[in-house]
Amino acid sequence: METKKLVIIGSGPAAYTAAIYAARANLEPVLYEGFFSGVAGGQLMTTTEVENYPGFPDGIMGPELMDKFKAQAKKFGTALFAEDVLEVDLSKRPFIIKAKKTIQAHAIIISTGATANRLDVPGTRDGEFWQKGVTACAVCDGAAPLFRNKDLYVFGGGDTAVEEAIFLTKFASKVYLVHRRGELRASKIMTERATSHPKIEIIWNHVLLSVSGDQVVKSVTLENTQTKEQMTRDAGGVFFAIGHTPNTAFLKNQVELHPNGYIKVIAGTSKTNIEGVFAAGDVQDHVYRQAVTAAGSGCMAALDAERWLSEKGHAH
Repeated sequence: METKKLVIIGSGPAAYTAAIYAARANLEPVLYEGFFSGVAGGQLMTTTEVENYPGFPDGIMGPELMDKFKAQAKKFGTALFAEDVLEVDLSKRPFIIKAKKTIQAHAIIISTGATANRLDVPGTRDGEFWQKGVTACAVCDGAAPLFRNKDLYVFGGGDTAVEEAIFLTKFASKVYLVHRRGELRASKIMTERATSHPKIEIIWNHVLLSVSGDQVVKSVTLENTQTKEQMTRDAGGVFFAIGHTPNTAFLKNQVELHPNGYIKVIAGTSKTNIEGVFAAGDVQDHVYRQAVTAAGSGCMAALDAERWLSEKGHAH
């Protein structure tokens, strides 16, 4: 079985950045692009225009940005495999990475990302209004012209939902925060911010039934969870704020996770509880979750891995 110095699992900004740094350090990385998020390239493959990535003042399409990341990783000698890693065995060294072609590696960088949770209702799915007014990231998409001076709807009840609603008030004419219960799960201070904000109205005890429109979202239909009464209202955008699921199932709990399922790293590093296993990007970041922070942590993981491999005599 072939033994590599470094295997990178994932294919978003974190994975490709790690590959660029590792390849330039002559670590000859192997990168499994996989399909953990449904598509190689990660969450940016599901966004349209990215306006907040530094260096692109006119914005850039998410898939185009990922193509550039990938081309740069490839240029410096990263071996790319468009396949899933089925499982890893971290109990022996070198580690075993099982895919179509099973290989061994002295070090692994896990950067499989997270998947935004979405409500599965008519009008919100791929091929319907997903990314045409329906999104799961207000910070990424909220400033788009599509949403300006419109009535926007945020679905969720936690701190993230409130944060996203407050963020959207900068652009919206009005933000409606829709929650299925009669009180928010959000912290007291966040709840107070939402209830006291002049541009936010909370719609209690309602769920989303469907989203309608033409080329873009035009209206939402809500149902009262108690009376089952339905109402259809004009809407310029629908934002899901119901959390993310980190893509860690394939690890089968061999790496220490936070209670919310994200990989635990030593603060200020990319190091997991297993020596030689590093984590980067959204799979270990439930706070910032941005392309630029993911890329930064990919750089950290490559540098951490390079130092570790050098110490162990595996870097040459």
